[in-house]
Amino acid sequence: MTSADLVLPPTDQQTPTAALLQAPEAQVLELAIGDMHLLLEQHGYVIALYPSGIRPEHERRLHSIRSVLESDRIALVKVDLPPLGVAVLVRQLRQLSICDFSPGVVASAARLLSHYIYAGALLNSVARLDRVPVSLKSHAKSWVPGSQFAVLAGPEPQLVKVGPAAEPLTGPDFGTHLLVAKGNLQSEWVQETLAPAWKVQAIHDTSVPADSRRWWGTGKLVEFAAHLPDLSVLYQLVSSVRREKCHWCAMELIGDRCAFCSAPLPVSENRALPAGVQHHGADESPGP
Repeated sequence: MTSADLVLPPTDQQTPTAALLQAPEAQVLELAIGDMHLLLEQHGYVIALYPSGIRPEHERRLHSIRSVLESDRIALVKVDLPPLGVAVLVRQLRQLSICDFSPGVVASAARLLSHYIYAGALLNSVARLDRVPVSLKSHAKSWVPGSQFAVLAGPEPQLVKVGPAAEPLTGPDFGTHLLVAKGNLQSEWVQETLAPAWKVQAIHDTSVPADSRRWWGTGKLVEFAAHLPDLSVLYQLVSSVRREKCHWCAMELIGDRCAFCSAPLPVSENRALPAGVQHHGADESPGP
């Protein structure tokens, strides 16, 4: 992981922690290469998950390390989620890493699982929001004192102005837990309005990631992420997808692209997900 505050506490004693891949200004390249080499020696494979909003020099550092080591055992997985959503996804992959999945399946599961994370925020202004489509009308309303906006970045972008007559954000149709990170915005809307509307099974508080202010364009926010919390459901979801073998590096994968070498499946093998996968586990209660 590329930021320590994106490593959430484990949900059980079996979930491992994540290694921190330091930014260029925090660690010289030689030490970073040595750390990566040690991780490979200890674990065999490394899945480096990082947000699409990472600084270019930090992303170049990751590619440089892999290039210098000439290793095909390092997967660089970029995800387009807000900071709290990235943190949730990192923890889910940590949970899956103790299962009987191969490294290639765990790495490529990131794309699948990101579609089941409803990541958004309550904002006092959308004037500087450039990650989610914002209409001119919403921009104008953001200058009205006291305005608040509920924004969903994924899986489908949504934006509504919070108020008595406002339409609710479209949420998941399966059981989730809601992770909430309160910034400088004093509001209980997420807990008192959004959570009941989405019928979440539990609410958990956490700290606001350091990069959230830059991602959302304001520090006056309450960031949230609804997600599948139970390992048994995550396991069933990933298991339901057809596994393929990469024709280039021979790694096992799910989906249409290898997470380790980025090679796409040949056209004849590039199939859509099986019917029902998008709602797999929706009506299942968490297992023991």
